[in-house]
Amino acid sequence: MNIETINNNIQIQKQQLLNHSLYEKIKTIDDLHSFLECHVFAVWDFMSLLKALQNKLTCTAIPWFATPHPETRYLINEIVLAEESDLSMDGRHLSHFEMYLEAMQDCGAKTVYIEQFLSEVNSLHNIFVAIKKSSLHPNIKAFLDFTFKVIEEGKPHEIAAAFTFGREDLIPAMFTEILKQFQSNFPNYKLDKLLYYFERHIELDADEHGPMAMTMIKELCGEDPKKWLDVQNISILALEKRIALWDAIEELIVSKPEMV
Repeated sequence: MNIETINNNIQIQKQQLLNHSLYEKIKTIDDLHSFLECHVFAVWDFMSLLKALQNKLTCTAIPWFATPHPETRYLINEIVLAEESDLSMDGRHLSHFEMYLEAMQDCGAKTVYIEQFLSEVNSLHNIFVAIKKSSLHPNIKAFLDFTFKVIEEGKPHEIAAAFTFGREDLIPAMFTEILKQFQSNFPNYKLDKLLYYFERHIELDADEHGPMAMTMIKELCGEDPKKWLDVQNISILALEKRIALWDAIEELIVSKPEMV
């Protein structure tokens, strides 16, 4: 098995995601707000996948020792640098999560839901208890629960699979559709920071992070068929959780209830 085989074997899920009816439902600013207020949870937990990979593939402990695979170490550190300390629209260094929050605030979306959740995570010191106690949509809970269970298992190739095939590889195509829609429909609305975030992600993921992540998968799996099969299985599950997340956002847009 190899990258090409996995890409072929996850095409059904990728097409379901890329052709999801959610995109057609995001027509108004309120719809956009609903999308952002849910999707921000995926932006946040993506950072946890990234930091889990950094912990596994580089040395973040004292005393320092060189980890076995210098190329993989370089790849993950390069991705961390851009995701955790990128240049914001006004020239500050911010994580993409912080940039996303600022973009939400700028266009009037509520950040209270993610802020309350993170406050609970911080006070409980247990992500799984925080997820269970939250009043988030069940699909959002399941999405977060899956991510942190993959992280808890601690297998680098599986974490890399969720990181690469479950989201990083799909972000350019997913957000290009939304970006085009709102560029044409709301040219005068305060979306500058949001558009900058989308464009930055498209630029980084298509040109740099996507290829880097694929190389990382190859390095981690090598010639081990069991690892390649694990990567495929985790990738399919990650995509299914993402599809369910999209289902939840669509449901919230159509029904417009309070999230919490």
